[in-house]
Amino acid sequence: MSIAGSDPSGGAGIQADLKTFAALGAYGTTVVTALTAQSTTGVTGVHPVPAQFVREQLETLLDDVPVDAVKVGMLGSAEVVDVVASVLGEHPALVAVVDGAGVQVPIVLDPVMVSTSGSRLLEPEAEDALRRLLRIADVVTPNLPEAAVLLGAESARDLAEMRAQAAALHDLGARRVLLKGGHLDGPESVDVWSDAESGEVVELTSRRVRTANTHGTGCTLSSAIAALRPRHDEWLPAVRAAKDYLTGALEHADDLTIGAGPGPVNHAWLID
Repeated sequence: MSIAGSDPSGGAGIQADLKTFAALGAYGTTVVTALTAQSTTGVTGVHPVPAQFVREQLETLLDDVPVDAVKVGMLGSAEVVDVVASVLGEHPALVAVVDGAGVQVPIVLDPVMVSTSGSRLLEPEAEDALRRLLRIADVVTPNLPEAAVLLGAESARDLAEMRAQAAALHDLGARRVLLKGGHLDGPESVDVWSDAESGEVVELTSRRVRTANTHGTGCTLSSAIAALRPRHDEWLPAVRAAKDYLTGALEHADDLTIGAGPGPVNHAWLID
Protein backbone atom coordinates (compact mmCIF):
# COMPACT_ATOMS: atom_id res chain seq x y z
CA MET A 1 0.00 0.00 0.00
CA SER A 2 1.29 3.42 -0.98
CA ILE A 3 0.16 6.42 1.06
CA ALA A 4 1.33 9.40 -0.96
CA GLY A 5 0.53 12.29 -3.25
CA SER A 6 -0.32 12.14 -6.94
CA ASP A 7 2.10 13.16 -9.70
CA PRO A 8 0.22 13.60 -12.99
CA SER A 9 3.51 13.42 -14.94
CA GLY A 10 3.81 9.80 -13.75
CA GLY A 11 7.39 9.95 -12.50
CA ALA A 12 6.92 10.27 -8.74
CA GLY A 13 4.28 9.84 -6.04
CA ILE A 14 1.65 7.12 -6.21
CA GLN A 15 2.15 6.71 -9.95
CA ALA A 16 5.84 5.83 -9.47
CA ASP A 17 4.95 3.57 -6.56
CA LEU A 18 2.40 1.60 -8.59
CA LYS A 19 4.85 1.22 -11.49
CA THR A 20 7.54 0.01 -9.10
CA PHE A 21 5.20 -2.44 -7.37
CA ALA A 22 4.11 -3.89 -10.71
CA ALA A 23 7.66 -4.14 -12.06
CA LEU A 24 8.68 -6.09 -8.95
CA GLY A 25 5.68 -8.41 -9.03
CA ALA A 26 3.68 -6.85 -6.21
CA TYR A 27 0.02 -5.82 -6.35
CA GLY A 28 -0.28 -2.14 -5.47
CA THR A 29 -3.00 -0.23 -3.65
CA THR A 30 -3.02 3.50 -2.89
CA VAL A 31 -4.28 6.09 -0.44
CA VAL A 32 -4.03 9.56 -1.96
CA THR A 33 -2.97 12.37 0.38
CA ALA A 34 -2.66 15.26 -2.07
CA LEU A 35 -3.22 16.21 -5.68
CA THR A 36 -0.46 18.12 -7.39
CA ALA A 37 -0.27 20.06 -10.63
CA GLN A 38 3.19 19.21 -11.88
CA SER A 39 5.25 18.21 -14.86
CA THR A 40 8.91 17.43 -15.44
CA THR A 41 9.63 21.17 -15.17
CA GLY A 42 8.17 21.70 -11.68
CA VAL A 43 5.16 21.83 -9.37
CA THR A 44 2.66 24.61 -9.98
CA GLY A 45 0.05 23.71 -7.38
CA VAL A 46 -0.82 21.40 -4.47
CA HIS A 47 -4.36 20.52 -3.41
CA PRO A 48 -4.36 18.68 -0.05
CA VAL A 49 -6.83 15.88 0.58
CA PRO A 50 -8.75 16.51 3.84
CA ALA A 51 -7.37 14.45 6.70
CA GLN A 52 -10.71 12.82 7.48
CA PHE A 53 -10.99 11.59 3.90
CA VAL A 54 -7.46 10.18 4.10
CA ARG A 55 -8.65 8.26 7.18
CA GLU A 56 -11.71 7.03 5.28
CA GLN A 57 -9.55 5.80 2.39
CA LEU A 58 -7.23 3.96 4.79
CA GLU A 59 -9.94 2.33 6.88
CA THR A 60 -12.09 1.35 3.90
CA LEU A 61 -9.13 -0.25 2.14
CA LEU A 62 -7.74 -2.02 5.20
CA ASP A 63 -11.13 -3.44 6.12
CA ASP A 64 -11.14 -5.35 2.83
CA VAL A 65 -7.72 -5.80 1.21
CA PRO A 66 -4.82 -7.62 2.94
CA VAL A 67 -1.67 -5.48 3.05
CA ASP A 68 1.79 -7.05 3.27
CA ALA A 69 3.83 -3.82 3.39
CA VAL A 70 3.28 -0.06 3.51
CA LYS A 71 5.18 2.78 1.85
CA VAL A 72 4.48 6.30 3.14
CA GLY A 73 5.47 9.28 1.00
CA MET A 74 4.12 12.83 0.67
CA LEU A 75 1.67 13.67 3.47
CA GLY A 76 1.48 17.44 3.15
CA SER A 77 -0.03 18.57 6.45
CA ALA A 78 0.25 17.87 10.17
CA GLU A 79 -3.37 16.71 10.25
CA VAL A 80 -2.73 14.08 7.57
CA VAL A 81 0.48 12.96 9.30
CA ASP A 82 -1.41 12.47 12.54
CA VAL A 83 -4.20 10.50 10.84
CA VAL A 84 -1.73 8.23 9.06
CA ALA A 85 0.23 7.67 12.29
CA SER A 86 -2.98 6.86 14.16
CA VAL A 87 -4.24 4.31 11.64
CA LEU A 88 -0.87 2.67 11.00
CA GLY A 89 -0.25 2.35 14.72
CA GLU A 90 -3.64 0.91 15.64
CA HIS A 91 -5.42 -0.86 12.77
CA PRO A 92 -5.64 -4.62 13.41
CA ALA A 93 -5.27 -5.44 9.70
CA LEU A 94 -1.67 -4.22 9.89
CA VAL A 95 -0.71 -6.82 12.48
CA ALA A 96 0.13 -10.27 11.10
CA VAL A 97 0.26 -13.38 13.30
CA VAL A 98 3.59 -15.23 13.05
CA ASP A 99 4.21 -18.26 15.27
CA GLY A 100 1.33 -17.18 17.45
CA ALA A 101 2.65 -13.65 17.99
CA GLY A 102 1.47 -10.37 16.50
CA VAL A 103 3.96 -8.82 14.08
CA GLN A 104 3.50 -5.35 12.59
CA VAL A 105 3.35 -5.18 8.80
CA PRO A 106 6.57 -3.53 7.47
CA ILE A 107 6.32 0.26 7.09
CA VAL A 108 8.76 2.28 4.98
CA LEU A 109 8.69 6.07 5.42
CA ASP A 110 10.07 8.37 2.72
CA PRO A 111 9.94 11.80 4.44
CA VAL A 112 8.98 13.88 1.40
CA MET A 113 9.33 17.60 2.14
CA VAL A 114 10.52 19.45 -0.96
CA SER A 115 10.39 18.47 -4.62
CA THR A 116 13.54 18.25 -6.73
CA SER A 117 12.52 21.54 -8.38
CA GLY A 118 12.34 23.20 -4.94
CA SER A 119 8.57 23.25 -4.37
CA ARG A 120 7.45 22.76 -0.78
CA LEU A 121 5.49 19.49 -0.36
CA LEU A 122 5.16 19.50 3.44
CA GLU A 123 3.87 22.37 5.53
CA PRO A 124 6.61 23.65 7.88
CA GLU A 125 4.32 23.15 10.88
CA ALA A 126 4.00 19.45 9.95
CA GLU A 127 7.68 18.74 10.55
CA ASP A 128 7.18 17.93 14.25
CA ALA A 129 4.34 15.56 13.37
CA LEU A 130 6.59 13.82 10.85
CA ARG A 131 9.22 13.33 13.54
CA ARG A 132 6.58 11.51 15.60
CA LEU A 133 5.85 9.24 12.63
CA LEU A 134 9.49 8.13 12.66
CA ARG A 135 8.71 6.04 15.73
CA ILE A 136 6.06 4.02 13.90
CA ALA A 137 8.01 3.30 10.71
CA ASP A 138 10.36 0.34 10.45
CA VAL A 139 12.63 2.15 7.99
CA VAL A 140 13.01 5.85 7.14
CA THR A 141 14.73 6.80 3.86
CA PRO A 142 15.69 10.51 3.92
CA ASN A 143 18.07 12.19 1.53
CA LEU A 144 20.63 14.56 3.03
CA PRO A 145 18.45 17.74 2.96
CA GLU A 146 15.49 15.85 4.47
CA ALA A 147 17.64 14.42 7.28
CA ALA A 148 18.95 17.92 7.97
CA VAL A 149 15.41 19.29 8.33
CA LEU A 150 14.36 16.45 10.63
CA LEU A 151 17.42 17.06 12.81
CA GLY A 152 17.45 20.86 12.64
CA ALA A 153 21.02 20.66 11.36
CA GLU A 154 23.13 21.38 8.29
CA SER A 155 23.24 18.76 5.54
CA ALA A 156 25.92 16.12 5.99
CA ARG A 157 29.03 16.85 3.94
CA ASP A 158 30.78 13.47 4.07
CA LEU A 159 30.34 9.88 5.18
CA ALA A 160 31.38 10.56 8.77
CA GLU A 161 28.66 13.19 9.11
CA MET A 162 26.16 10.88 7.41
CA ARG A 163 26.86 8.17 9.97
CA ALA A 164 26.48 10.69 12.79
CA GLN A 165 23.16 11.96 11.40
CA ALA A 166 21.85 8.41 11.00
CA ALA A 167 22.62 7.87 14.70
CA ALA A 168 20.88 11.16 15.55
CA LEU A 169 17.77 9.98 13.68
CA HIS A 170 17.76 6.91 15.92
CA ASP A 171 17.71 9.30 18.87
CA LEU A 172 14.48 10.75 17.42
CA GLY A 173 12.95 7.28 17.41
CA ALA A 174 13.81 5.88 13.97
CA ARG A 175 14.52 2.15 14.21
CA ARG A 176 16.31 1.81 10.87
CA VAL A 177 17.68 4.52 8.62
CA LEU A 178 18.73 4.46 4.98
CA LEU A 179 20.42 7.85 4.63
CA LYS A 180 20.83 8.51 0.92
CA GLY A 181 24.06 10.16 -0.17
CA GLY A 182 23.19 11.03 -3.74
CA HIS A 183 23.62 14.75 -3.06
CA LEU A 184 27.34 14.28 -2.37
CA ASP A 185 29.86 14.47 -5.22
CA GLY A 186 31.97 11.58 -6.42
CA PRO A 187 32.07 8.74 -8.95
CA GLU A 188 30.05 6.55 -6.61
CA SER A 189 26.84 7.10 -4.70
CA VAL A 190 27.11 5.94 -1.09
CA ASP A 191 24.16 5.45 1.24
CA VAL A 192 24.42 4.68 4.94
CA TRP A 193 22.27 1.87 6.35
CA SER A 194 21.95 2.00 10.12
CA ASP A 195 19.90 -0.45 12.18
CA ALA A 196 19.42 0.57 15.81
CA GLU A 197 18.04 -2.82 16.79
CA SER A 198 21.00 -4.86 15.53
CA GLY A 199 23.64 -2.15 15.83
CA GLU A 200 24.57 -2.75 12.19
CA VAL A 201 25.95 0.21 10.21
CA VAL A 202 26.78 -0.48 6.55
CA GLU A 203 27.86 1.73 3.67
CA LEU A 204 26.02 0.77 0.48
CA THR A 205 27.94 1.83 -2.62
CA SER A 206 26.70 1.93 -6.20
CA ARG A 207 28.02 3.43 -9.41
CA ARG A 208 26.77 6.97 -9.94
CA VAL A 209 24.60 7.01 -13.06
CA ARG A 210 25.14 10.16 -15.12
CA THR A 211 21.66 11.15 -16.25
CA ALA A 212 19.45 14.20 -15.90
CA ASN A 213 16.40 11.95 -15.70
CA THR A 214 16.17 11.36 -11.97
CA HIS A 215 12.59 12.44 -11.24
CA GLY A 216 11.03 10.15 -8.63
CA THR A 217 14.17 8.37 -7.44
CA GLY A 218 13.24 8.67 -3.76
CA CYS A 219 9.68 7.45 -4.32
CA THR A 220 10.93 4.57 -6.44
CA LEU A 221 13.54 3.39 -3.94
CA SER A 222 11.23 3.47 -0.92
CA SER A 223 8.41 1.69 -2.77
CA ALA A 224 10.88 -0.93 -4.04
CA ILE A 225 11.99 -1.60 -0.46
CA ALA A 226 8.36 -2.04 0.60
CA ALA A 227 7.61 -4.34 -2.35
CA LEU A 228 10.67 -6.52 -1.74
CA ARG A 229 10.69 -6.74 2.06
CA PRO A 230 8.04 -9.51 2.29
CA ARG A 231 10.31 -11.72 0.12
CA HIS A 232 13.33 -11.41 2.39
CA ASP A 233 13.88 -12.54 5.96
CA GLU A 234 15.84 -9.40 6.83
CA TRP A 235 15.74 -5.72 5.90
CA LEU A 236 19.25 -5.28 4.49
CA PRO A 237 18.89 -7.82 1.63
CA ALA A 238 15.62 -6.13 0.61
CA VAL A 239 17.33 -2.72 0.67
CA ARG A 240 20.22 -4.01 -1.45
CA ALA A 241 17.80 -5.51 -3.99
CA ALA A 242 15.80 -2.26 -4.10
CA LYS A 243 18.97 -0.26 -4.74
CA ASP A 244 19.88 -2.62 -7.59
CA TYR A 245 16.44 -2.09 -9.12
CA LEU A 246 16.76 1.69 -8.85
CA THR A 247 20.24 1.65 -10.39
CA GLY A 248 18.84 -0.23 -13.38
CA ALA A 249 15.94 2.22 -13.64
CA LEU A 250 18.45 5.10 -13.71
CA GLU A 251 20.68 3.37 -16.24
CA HIS A 252 17.69 3.00 -18.58
CA ALA A 253 16.16 6.41 -17.86
CA ASP A 254 17.55 7.95 -21.04
CA ASP A 255 15.64 5.35 -23.07
CA LEU A 256 12.57 7.47 -22.32
CA THR A 257 11.79 10.92 -23.69
CA ILE A 258 9.30 12.43 -21.26
CA GLY A 259 8.81 16.20 -21.00
CA ALA A 260 11.13 19.17 -21.29
CA GLY A 261 12.65 18.94 -17.80
CA PRO A 262 14.32 16.16 -15.79
CA GLY A 263 12.40 13.06 -16.79
CA PRO A 264 11.51 9.98 -14.75
CA VAL A 265 13.56 6.88 -14.16
CA ASN A 266 12.55 3.90 -16.26
CA HIS A 267 10.42 1.80 -13.90
CA ALA A 268 9.77 -0.83 -16.57
CA TRP A 269 13.40 -1.65 -17.34
CA LEU A 270 13.05 -5.21 -16.04
CA ILE A 271 10.13 -5.91 -18.35
CA ASP A 272 10.96 -7.21 -21.83
